[in-house]
Amino acid sequence: MSFDRHSLERAIAAHGPVARIVVADVKGSAPREVSASMLVWKGPNGLEQSGTIGGGTLEFEAMKSAFSAPRLQRIPLGPSMGQCCGGAVTLLTEVFETADDIPTDVYARGPNIMPMAVQKALKGVRREGIVSPRLIQDWMIEPVSPLTRPIWLWGAGHVGRAIASVLAPLPQFSVTWIDTHADRFPDVLPARTEQLIATNPAHLVAHAPSDAEHLVLTYSHALDLELCHQILSHPFVFAGLIGSDTKWARFRSRLADLGHTAAQIDRICCPIGQPKLGKHPQAIAVGVAASLISMNEQIETLKTHAGGA
Repeated sequence: MSFDRHSLERAIAAHGPVARIVVADVKGSAPREVSASMLVWKGPNGLEQSGTIGGGTLEFEAMKSAFSAPRLQRIPLGPSMGQCCGGAVTLLTEVFETADDIPTDVYARGPNIMPMAVQKALKGVRREGIVSPRLIQDWMIEPVSPLTRPIWLWGAGHVGRAIASVLAPLPQFSVTWIDTHADRFPDVLPARTEQLIATNPAHLVAHAPSDAEHLVLTYSHALDLELCHQILSHPFVFAGLIGSDTKWARFRSRLADLGHTAAQIDRICCPIGQPKLGKHPQAIAVGVAASLISMNEQIETLKTHAGGA
């Protein structure tokens, strides 16, 4: 596993300072492997988390002390935690205040001067281009996940589920999936997908990164319109809306009434996907994925104009 900077960026954008807890080393039997990690932040009703380092008492205690724990903790699971695994884990806890704190390359950190063993390991990375997460003399080395395109998927209905499942195997995309209630989502989320829940999802648009690509397809035309309004009021790279020509004509008029210029409104693509493929959710999803993939060469140019006219 890699250091997932994209999930961390999204968590910081949504919640402020975030503690990342990673399994740095394992001895004997343990619930998770080296590099398994979880994020912890302070929510309105207490600490919240995403990811897992194995559940049980270990995870509960790690979460409880995420913002006060020693940076490196060696924990025997049996004597200290009463867990039946019988092994021991070393946890590394780091608090990230802003996205600027997040590494973009192989991440090596530890106390004092970097040991020769770590320097040698990093030279091997540069020579071979391969790194596995490991702890060397209290220095942790992790590969950092490659750049991905942040897709913000608004709506977890039939089409939203189909799009999420089609995008999941494609490594160039990371998906933030938003809806109004947990029971609207499948029990198991697709890979590289983070779930966000909000009574009014439009309030979350302000937390989207400026290079986000939005796909709007909720259960409500009124919510779709409000999302389009908020997206046009916030920097973005691409925005697509599911709908007919009639829906889009109505939306164009209402967005203009809300103060958006014709040039701004033209930045929203409606309908999304490839209508000739049909209206089946899976067909729409294939068309949307194909359209997004075909934008790979345009995306850097679009990023330079994010939040433009």
